Amino acid sequence: MRTVEFVVAVLLLELTPGPNMAYLAALSLTRGRRAALAGVVGVALGLVTHAVLSALGMGALVADYPLVYEVLRWAGVAFMLFLAWEGWQGAQDSAADETATASPAQLLLRGFITNVLNPKSILFFVAVVPGFLTAQGNATARLAVLGALYVGIATAVHIAIVLLAAELRPWLLEGPRSLWVRRGLSLLLAGAAAWLAFSTSR
Repeated sequence: MRTVEFVVAVLLLELTPGPNMAYLAALSLTRGRRAALAGVVGVALGLVTHAVLSALGMGALVADYPLVYEVLRWAGVAFMLFLAWEGWQGAQDSAADETATASPAQLLLRGFITNVLNPKSILFFVAVVPGFLTAQGNATARLAVLGALYVGIATAVHIAIVLLAAELRPWLLEGPRSLWVRRGLSLLLAGAAAWLAFSTSR
């Protein structure tokens, strides 16, 4: 198992801007570190789901049936656009009561949905992970190990993004900057949805 090469591949994937990065950065800036960490847990659970399904052979199903992949891809795009619209609506009242926003459990669920419907993650398990398997040994066990590595590395990257955004939060969300930052984050999410639609097209 080419572990070093696999780690590099995962790092390159996770450091490329995408739905998870955009969602977690926006969440950390608007709601703070604790809320964003709930989102990180949700994203991690989504990654675990992909890893488990891949180990059980679901990757082959997605590869063999393009319609399944397309449904997941467009559902992911639609969900990102929904989050962008919701953020834009909230930005119209930047002084809104924080208690009216989503609970940690809801943020965790959103993070889970964002990643489960993330075609970038699906494609990685379908097209990239099999290339790191060797001819010897149990394929399911090796896929489980690679999946665990992926989840660990991705979660570390996501936590770093959340902590960095949380450090910038006080400066970015002070005074009149708040409205424009929130709207900018909504546009970032919409841009991530558009990028997702084009970059994951087969």
